[in-house]
This record gives sequence, C-alpha cells and structure tokens, in this order.
Amino acid sequence: EGSRARPRPLIAECSCAPDAMEVGGTKWLLLFYNVAAAAVTLLVFYLVFVYRATGRSLKEAPQDPAAERHIRDVWSPRLSGLSLRMFAHLVNTVFGQICLMPLLIRLNHFDLLRNLAFSEDPTFLPVVLPEDGKWDSEHKPPLEILHELMEPRVSTTPAGFRFRGIRDYIASYRSGLLTPSQVAQNIFHALEDSEKSNPPLRAIVQWNKDHILRMAEASTARYRNKMPLSVLDGIPVCLKEEIKVVPYYHRAGTAYLGTEPEVEDATVTRRLREAGAMIIGVSNMHELGTGTTGCNPNRFHGIARNPCNPQHYTGGSSSGSAAAVAAGLCPLALGTDGGGSIRIPAALCGVVGLKGTFGRISDYGSLPLSYSTVSLGPISTCVLDAAIAYTLLAGPDQQYPYGLNQPAPSLDGIFSPDLKGLILGVDWAFFKACDAEILDICEKAVEYLKHLGASVMDISIPELEAINVAHVICIMSEMRDHLQSDFNNHYDKMNLETRSILALASQFTAVDYIHANRQRSRSMAWLKEIFSKVNCILTPATACTAPRIQDSDLLHGCSDVPTMTRSMRYMQLGNLTGVPGLVVPVGYCSSGLPVGLQVMAKWWDEAVLFRIGLKLEQFQAGTSKPKIFYDILS
Repeated sequence: EGSRARPRPLIAECSCAPDAMEVGGTKWLLLFYNVAAAAVTLLVFYLVFVYRATGRSLKEAPQDPAAERHIRDVWSPRLSGLSLRMFAHLVNTVFGQICLMPLLIRLNHFDLLRNLAFSEDPTFLPVVLPEDGKWDSEHKPPLEILHELMEPRVSTTPAGFRFRGIRDYIASYRSGLLTPSQVAQNIFHALEDSEKSNPPLRAIVQWNKDHILRMAEASTARYRNKMPLSVLDGIPVCLKEEIKVVPYYHRAGTAYLGTEPEVEDATVTRRLREAGAMIIGVSNMHELGTGTTGCNPNRFHGIARNPCNPQHYTGGSSSGSAAAVAAGLCPLALGTDGGGSIRIPAALCGVVGLKGTFGRISDYGSLPLSYSTVSLGPISTCVLDAAIAYTLLAGPDQQYPYGLNQPAPSLDGIFSPDLKGLILGVDWAFFKACDAEILDICEKAVEYLKHLGASVMDISIPELEAINVAHVICIMSEMRDHLQSDFNNHYDKMNLETRSILALASQFTAVDYIHANRQRSRSMAWLKEIFSKVNCILTPATACTAPRIQDSDLLHGCSDVPTMTRSMRYMQLGNLTGVPGLVVPVGYCSSGLPVGLQVMAKWWDEAVLFRIGLKLEQFQAGTSKPKIFYDILS
C-alpha cells in the first residue's frame, strides 16, 4: 500500500477546461465586434455616399383658413452669466452648428416651413399699392391736418397724474411761461440726475450740451418773433441710436460701430430739424436690435431701466426711446420696429407706440438691419402726439424707394365723437394667448369700444405659427446677411446674446428664406380678405408684462428666448405683412406694471388707428406716475 501511487486531484485533470472556454468566448466576442464594425461602416457608407440628403417629401400648405392655428410657447432655458458664456461659445462651434442648433430648431418648430410646398410666389417686400381713388378725396395738406390736431378740445383725461405732451410745451412757449432755452436747462439737470441715480436710467446714451443749446436758443428766438417753424418747434425729441444724428456716434447699441461722429442726418432727423425740434440726444437700444428686453451690458450703453419700475426691463429694442418718454425727459422719441421694437417697449413702459405701414416713414439713414420688416415710428406720451409726429414724418423720400407710391397721410375722422360704423375684428383664440391679468384688462377695453358704438366681429387669422416662424426667418436671415462682416471681424466685441442669435440665424438656408416669403404672400392675402370685412384687428400688445432684471444680467447680459417670443407674439404679423399697428396703454397689472392694447389696420389706414386710440385713452381709469419721472415744465 505504501508504494501505491496517490490518485491526482480531479481539478488537475480538468485544469485545461477554463482556458478552452475563454478562447471560445473571445472568438465570439471578436466576431460580434467585427460584425458591429462592419454594420456601422456600411451604415456610414450608406448615409455618406448613397442616401440622398438634398430633398425630402413635402406636404401641400394647408388651404383651410382654420388650419395650423397652433400657438406654442418656445422652449429654451433662460441663460445668463456662466451658462450664457458657455452657450454662446458652443453654438458657434462645429458641435453647436451641426448638433445643438438643429436640435433647438426642431424642438421649437422653426423648421415648420421646410416641410411645406407652397403654390404662392414669394413676396420679398410687403409693399402694397394704394387702392385706386380710395385716398384722393381724403387728401388734406399736412399743415391743415396739424392745425386741426392743435385745436383746443374738451379734455376727458381723468384727474391726477398725466404726462406732459406737445401741446403742454407749446402752451408754455406761447404764454411766455417758459422758453425752449429754459426747458433745455431743465433737461440737462434731469439727464445728469438720471445718470447719478441708483440704478442709472440709461435712457439717453449720447447728448451734447452745446448742440442742444444752439437748437434751443434758435427756437426761443423764433417764438419771441412769433414765427415758430411748426408745432414741433422747441419740442424735446430723442432718436434711437440706430438712426443717424449729427454729431453723435452711430453705434446702434454696439461697442464697435460708429468710431467717428456722424456727418449726415437720416431723413427723419432732417425732417425733425426742419420742423424746429430740439434733439436732446440719441437713446439706448438692444445691441443691433437683436432682442426685445433692452438688455445691453456693453461699456457704452448699460441696461435701460423701466421708469415704472427700475428693477424691470423696458422692452426693446427701442429701449431708451420708451424710457425717455415714460420718464418725462421728452414727450416724443423715435424708434425702429422690425419685430415689435417700438410697440413692445411702449407697451411695457406705459406709453404710446406707432409702427406705420411699411414704407410710410423713410428708413434712409437708419442701419439697414432688416430691409423687409423694419419701419420707423414715434413713441409718445399720448395718441395725439403720435399723430402729430406721424403727419410730419410720413411721406415719400427719393432715397427710400419703398414708400414712393404711398398716398398722402390722412387723419380725417379721428376726432369723431364715437365709433359707430366701425367693425373691430378679434381672433379670440389668439387674443387669449396671454397672461390672465393682461387678458382681463384687454377684454374690458374691447367692451368699452363696443360701448362707444363699434361692433366686434369674430375672425380667424390663419397659420399663426407659420406667420411667426416666417417672420423669424426673414428678419434673422436679413440681419445675418447685413452683419456678415461684423460677425467675422468684430465677433469678440459683440454681446453674448448677439453671438447666440446670429449663430441661430446661420442655420437658415436660401430655401428657408424663400419659403418664409411665400408664407408672407399667403398671410398678406388672408389679411386683405379679413380687412374687407373689418376696419381693424385688436390684440393685447404683449403676452406678458415687463420681465424683471436679474443681477446676473448686469455684467454679461441674458438670453431669454421664451420671454422674447411672448413679447413678440402679437407683433410679428404686422412686421411680416407691413400693416400698421398702434399700441395704447389701457391699465396696470397687480404688480403695477403697464398693460397695452394693440390696434392693427389695413395698409395706409393709420387714421383709423388714431381714431380708436384716442377713445382707448379715455378707457384707462388713470395714469400712475412712474417711479422715475422728471417734470421738465415745472
């Protein structure tokens, strides 16, 4: 037994089994990897060399007027500070242009028009010829119209605070109570004080004391000799920095444009000078008009504050013009409106804003950021002052071809005692797409107009979402085109929000732009049909009140796309199709922020806007005095 060999352990006999299993598993794993790699290679080969990427199946654009009436809020996070810096960088990288921006476009339905086949020819400029014979019988010389506007009338303004208007200035000058030179000194004190306040108002960003005094002294001499040039003689006016004004820098809200003082006036500036207006400077604006808040943190501008509540934005992009009027620095200011940029800040600051018919007021001398959507117009303390400015500024200009065939301005009937005979169109589904407090106030304003004899007709504005998308494509494509050189050479000097906006604009193609202008043709045709049944269209001015300024916005700005789209919701129709629109304050929400109502009319019929606007001023129970206000005539 001692010599018998011990049996080897069983595990030793099977020691080779695990090695064999590992070898077999590795072979299957390698086979799987090889198959997967081959499949991926084939897929990439198919997508790159076989799959057709230049076309897709399209569906016919809907013919039913009630179709495609979605009203969606845009999805995008509010960005400021570090998040905005990261986003502005990423969207301008290869990853941003290939992955991130296309995703945001799809999420927010900005690709809506890409999938539609249109039968309409594109309309690249919303120029509408006047109806034959329609305006001939209504023509009156501008001087006669202005004389009618200045006639004394019974005031229906409620007791309490009210803004100082053009007629108040003229009364002071004619009575000798004040002279334009004394008013200029009061304005200097107000401008200096507004910049020392905490926070500074930042309404007027460039002004020249000697230049203002020369205009004031010349106006004082004319009044002394009882020879004023017009009803605007000696009236303080400011102009948005987008408009050329000698001798100021034409910066358009940037830190890099306008390196030399301007040597040529815009047409509207020249007309104001010829009327004797006292130009007190150029006003703040959202950089290059790329947003609707008025947030502009660069070193020359800063954020304009809403006089009604300095912790809130003014709206934009004509932010400083609205702030100057609401703060009492001047009764009249000029702005530009490519996507509500006059009407939005006017509504959010509680004053009046007018976008005339496309081509009505010359755009010559204004930075041509978007040639097919922008109109110039006044921001004022009251509807009457807007009508006065409109009458003086409207009319053909040989240097601005889009308005050469316009009819003469007519204000007949604007002082009618009631609104009998007028039919007001309201698309209630569209009308109600706003905050509850805004809706409540605006519904009561419509009821008030009915009480004055107007009738209200339910209407349906087709393709609302397509209209908004078409407007975005048109204005952003045209701005991207105009700013091509700036985007290449001054990218680092642009605000972060501007870089992001232009990165989005870089995504739109020539086909997108043509489709958007085909949609413009459709929308203008629908509007012509609607205006054959109604005299005007009523909407809230904005879907939200003035947004609050966040501390993180002050240094690098912010990107708040949802608020931008809500503030523009009721504006884009007018900019895309060229119809005129007037915004009038009609009340205040519970937080004390202003609420406005918008009236839109058919092309060239601004008179009906003023007629209704004058009645809307009587609806408001009273005007709250802004927290920042200077009584220049006191």
